[in-house]
Amino acid sequence: MDTKYLRASARAGHTRIGALVGVVGAVALASGALAPGAQAAAPGAPDTAAPATPVMAGSGLPPVHTPQLPPLDPAALQAAIGGLPNAEITGALALVNDLQSGDTWRGVSGLGDVATGSAPSPSDRFRIGSVTKVFTATVALQLVASHQVSLTDSIQHYLPGELPASYPPITVAELLNHTSGLPGVDVGDDEGDPAGFVAHRFEHPTPQQIVGALAGEPMAFAPGSAQRYNGVNYFLLGMLIERVTGHSYADEVNARIIRPLRLHDTSVPAATSYRIAGPHLHGYLAVPAADGSGASTLVDVTEQSPYPWAEGGMISSARDLRTLMVSLFTGRLLPGAELEDMVTVPDVPYMGTDHCTGQACFGMGLMSATIGDVTVWGKTGSRPGYTDGVFATRDLQRVLVYAFSPTSESVNTTPFILGIAKATLS
Repeated sequence: MDTKYLRASARAGHTRIGALVGVVGAVALASGALAPGAQAAAPGAPDTAAPATPVMAGSGLPPVHTPQLPPLDPAALQAAIGGLPNAEITGALALVNDLQSGDTWRGVSGLGDVATGSAPSPSDRFRIGSVTKVFTATVALQLVASHQVSLTDSIQHYLPGELPASYPPITVAELLNHTSGLPGVDVGDDEGDPAGFVAHRFEHPTPQQIVGALAGEPMAFAPGSAQRYNGVNYFLLGMLIERVTGHSYADEVNARIIRPLRLHDTSVPAATSYRIAGPHLHGYLAVPAADGSGASTLVDVTEQSPYPWAEGGMISSARDLRTLMVSLFTGRLLPGAELEDMVTVPDVPYMGTDHCTGQACFGMGLMSATIGDVTVWGKTGSRPGYTDGVFATRDLQRVLVYAFSPTSESVNTTPFILGIAKATLS
């Protein structure tokens, strides 16, 4: 890969995710059951031959009261995602569960494949972007629970020589909750430039190259003193998982989460695996004409490198992401102490305006958002051509999963997400 595409910058994470999370302060959510026969187990130390399958963990989070929510309104939910395709979004799908009634609503709108004119399917797979971080944090915390990793040890202890020698010690906990103070890195797939992304979407910098781009960059702030969302943290956590277990990140996620929960639509593709297997939502970018005329061409970017890896490279579906959240909050993946870490937000200021407002809003792998008097937990994600999110109330009264295909990084996705959030809660 040409090193000109590895540029250090103040940007942390993906552009559209920054635009979304202010909106996620508007996202509400619902519950659902595990996949039939799904089993999970508590973290176990892997042997030298294969990744370990975790054993059933504890009883989940202590109940947190959520105000009584009204029954689902299918007409309002469908209207919230209606009107597609338009100039900014080609298609969408959503899934909402109501634990009180046992009702599930699934909806689609617009086109799942512009070339064929076919609609999306509620079961379509899609690129989940930074929702991958929930999987990464879960595996890392399983290693904490099995005493293979300590939250208070530095990442330099586990990965000597990977970070610049001038950097202070940064703990595993600080990586997980984005208080590391590491500078952001633009890994260089030109996400903000549609034509640039189309031209370079099959390039795949390695995690080591991405972390290596920190060389010569000053720390953004002292570790633990503030919070700022930063994808580099999760590249390092993926590297930590591999170093401690002796297995690939993909193998660990498969053994600890995907197979035990029977997430048949979920995968950790290799950086050179460009396609989405099975039925899937297509992603598109509107590429402006080079002549400056204002015209644009819609380009299918479904095929692209999933090089963001432990930070944002996975593929999944709405039903699998629902199962993930229900499994987390019912204690099927983590013991109580580590699960509580996921929903513990440090009392520090948030640096920037891309996600939280003033104060930190991220725990370890999950973020919080309050809509009216309801607090929800989950994660947003994006890759060029895709934006998605999964959120739930801690009592699993509601779970919402959505995915749609914006045609530009600059699309204002707020109205869409606010609409589905309000329809979910009212």
